[in-house]
Amino acid sequence: MANVRLGIIGLGAQGGAYAGFIAEGKVKNMVIGAICDNDPAKKQLAGEKYPDVPFYDNYIEMLESGDVDAVVTCVPHYLHPEIGIETLKRDIHALVEKPAGVYTKQVQELNDFAATKPEVKFGIMFNQRTNPLYQKVKEIIDNGEIGNIRRTNWVITTWWRPQGYYNQSEWRATWGGEGGGVLVNQAPHQIDLLQWICGMPKKVYSNVKYGYQREIVVEDEVTAVLDYGNGATGVFVTCTHDIVGTDRFEILGDKGKIVVDDSKKVTIKRLVKPESEMSATMNMQDVMKIFMGGNADDIYTEEVLEFGSVWGGQHIAVLEDFASAIVEGTPLLAPGSDGINGVRLANAIHLSSWLGKEVEVPFDEDLFLEELNKRIAKEGKYPVRG
Repeated sequence: MANVRLGIIGLGAQGGAYAGFIAEGKVKNMVIGAICDNDPAKKQLAGEKYPDVPFYDNYIEMLESGDVDAVVTCVPHYLHPEIGIETLKRDIHALVEKPAGVYTKQVQELNDFAATKPEVKFGIMFNQRTNPLYQKVKEIIDNGEIGNIRRTNWVITTWWRPQGYYNQSEWRATWGGEGGGVLVNQAPHQIDLLQWICGMPKKVYSNVKYGYQREIVVEDEVTAVLDYGNGATGVFVTCTHDIVGTDRFEILGDKGKIVVDDSKKVTIKRLVKPESEMSATMNMQDVMKIFMGGNADDIYTEEVLEFGSVWGGQHIAVLEDFASAIVEGTPLLAPGSDGINGVRLANAIHLSSWLGKEVEVPFDEDLFLEELNKRIAKEGKYPVRG
């Protein structure tokens, strides 16, 4: 296969961006095979911008047309597992957008079916995994350079959205249409990176506000406390009402510390000796020297790395990685099966809030779906989920 013919399902903001990247020749080994959208306005738009590309208003017809080798699912979150399964069923490669779904039971169905089709590529658009900054942070952790993790803190409140953002679509910021708020829309990338780099917590306790500063029924403010099960803890904070938001990710280890500021700068402090050894061997005179302007070189070395903005380039990198996996058989940087981890963590944060108590991970998936359906039913706009 010289070029992968990608079917773009949903010509909204993301689908439109991907179409543009591919049409401009920015994605190696990939061309637009077809476009699918059920909005007549999108059909007109596609006809104007991509007149030679087949257009479908039914994705099943597109899958069975012979026009595509792979698809990307740029549709509301609940549809990702369903479309993913229908795609793989026809031996067509599937790249699902984040999140992989709204609740783990539906994502597990997708993963289970994908496992029966190992020859068909199944990926997820975790574009932040291609970010050199976070790849470097993961490398440092994996290499044990700051030792065993003791604490993680991520404050990511740079997701400011005005009320008009939520008013632009009826399905947005609803339980039945979108499946949640900031946890399923804006923050899935950070939730994925957190577990990809630091591992999954064993327990979660959260304080979540619903419609706190916006006229919506889903969450716009989240504070979650994570328990990794080995003594290490973490805090994850996100919201959509902080117009001067903060993006700061700290990872404390027993041999050093990593601080990421604004997803652009990484500061790595590597201890000369493990903290436990310092605690056991230093006398109070040594300690006083540290706190009275002593030489920090005796305690740690410091490295600062600066990274530029790579918006767009990350999405292109995932598309190229996906095409390479199909054409050359290279391993996927973001296998689709990984998508369930972020969904599970987001579900745990929601469930803890709904129950008002700490929840173990994994949790009772039937209980989560029952609680989610209560909220969908109360909303009264969409059918409950199975």
